[in-house]
Amino acid sequence: MKLTQGIEWSIHSLALLGGLPEGLTLRIEKMAEFYSLPVPYLRKQLQALSRANLVEATTGPGGGYKLARPAEQITLLDIYIAIEGDDNCFRCMEIRQNGPSAVDKSYYARPCNIATAMWRAEKAWRDELAKVTIAGIIHDALEQMPAEQRDRGVDWLKKTLGGT
Repeated sequence: MKLTQGIEWSIHSLALLGGLPEGLTLRIEKMAEFYSLPVPYLRKQLQALSRANLVEATTGPGGGYKLARPAEQITLLDIYIAIEGDDNCFRCMEIRQNGPSAVDKSYYARPCNIATAMWRAEKAWRDELAKVTIAGIIHDALEQMPAEQRDRGVDWLKKTLGGT
């Protein structure tokens, strides 16, 4: 399975928003600056996250983005579905019913064993994504991040938010 960059960018962006002090927002240009990402593409991801009620946007001089609900309530599965959609990754085309060994369709009462194996694997993958929250991502990132990187990020955020 190959995921788009939008998944990675969205998870990082939500983790950044999850670290904001209560009631504050971050402009998209600043989020893009923090990760050196192109604003137009990040905007597309944030629009999808907004449609999924994972982020809220406010306008005006103090406008920007913030999480729409607590970081403990946003999972990686929520993000995946917001960006990629909720369709199954594997689509069985029932090609076992084609070709020289094909028999009458009535013999294919059971789902294809290849499809069921793929669907079980996808369910396990989705179940794991549903266990990981943005709060968990933030916690783990803070534990593995070098102190210098964390301090630089905090300093940048304070400066960006006006000394908050």
